[in-house]
Amino acid sequence: MLLNLLVVFLLQTAAAGVRTLPGMPPVIDPRNVYSETTAGKLSPATMGALSRVYVPNVKSGDVYVIDPSTFQVVDHYVIGGNPQHVIPSWDLKTLWVAGSAERKLSGILTPIDPKTGKPGTTIKVPDAYNLYFTPDGQSAIVVAEALKQLEFRDPHTMKMQYTIPTSQCSGVNHADFSIDGIYAFFTCEFAGGGLIKIDLPNRKIVGNLRLTQSGAAQNAPAHSMPQDIRISPDGKLLFVADMQADGVFVVDAQNFKQAGFIPTGRGAHGLYPSRDGKKLYVTNRGTHMGDIKPKGPGSVSILDFATKKIEKTWTIPGGGSPDMGNVSADGKTLWLSGRFDKVVYAIDTTSGDVKTIPVGTEPHGLVVWPQPGRYSLGHTGVMR
Repeated sequence: MLLNLLVVFLLQTAAAGVRTLPGMPPVIDPRNVYSETTAGKLSPATMGALSRVYVPNVKSGDVYVIDPSTFQVVDHYVIGGNPQHVIPSWDLKTLWVAGSAERKLSGILTPIDPKTGKPGTTIKVPDAYNLYFTPDGQSAIVVAEALKQLEFRDPHTMKMQYTIPTSQCSGVNHADFSIDGIYAFFTCEFAGGGLIKIDLPNRKIVGNLRLTQSGAAQNAPAHSMPQDIRISPDGKLLFVADMQADGVFVVDAQNFKQAGFIPTGRGAHGLYPSRDGKKLYVTNRGTHMGDIKPKGPGSVSILDFATKKIEKTWTIPGGGSPDMGNVSADGKTLWLSGRFDKVVYAIDTTSGDVKTIPVGTEPHGLVVWPQPGRYSLGHTGVMR
């Protein structure tokens, strides 16, 4: 009993030393930013939510809904536009379908009620490739990639608050946030590839980092194409999946400098922490930009956060294109879209065994819901 009280006291004392963005929930354990996303730590805000996997299909303009207990599609509805990702809101009460402005269509933001699994009224926006939330929950950040800007909007009504131009970040894409919530780090997938660092309180870009190919995979393309990004449990490093370099760049979060590179597999794309916060699942889509095809050499690499080593790699039987998704609430299944194979993969995180479920055309940023955590920072579940 005394030992448990001492541990709690030490954690609270350490957390008190982290000065955070005003209004942001406190950091519980500064040694592990994922401490509140472990298996079973579901927020009361998710009570009543259906256990479902929501799959947006870019080219068919629809959403498939899967019951993870049966691995069966139980619902399907047309959203229209180009649905790219399904995103949990900061307060965990709404799932948003974000759709980009492509094929002469405008962007969309469509709410889904997780208690019914049904969509609500679509809000038209100029472009919404992706969606994030400031750590204090005061703003939704619409990633308007086509317009080269980030739109900060009311997180409930999506009414515009202000914008931050990102012209120096060609193809603004995915994001994660510093452990104190003061900075946002966005990947820039085009024009050589890199990252930008945004000072959220002062609403401006304060850093721009070009990722170089030194140490990248042999015969990798001459330029980078960073995709997903995740912070290390202690908040000191950023891991950046690079689809053209076939691996993960390591960046010093405080100094905003490249610190290493870890080869993984062809088309490294998505990054998902395990429920114990010790591993990072790296999805390798099996393709580079320009060589899109089904049944490619897709795989998933398991990276150890502490050692920065790849422990093992699971291949997709018969080939595939594992893209975006997340880990189930209990940590036992990694759910991923098969981007160019019209399927979803359900991967056993113990054995690597794969189940496939047919869905629409070009499934992309699927979300598993509910997920553990106190609040969501966006994408397919950047939980804290």
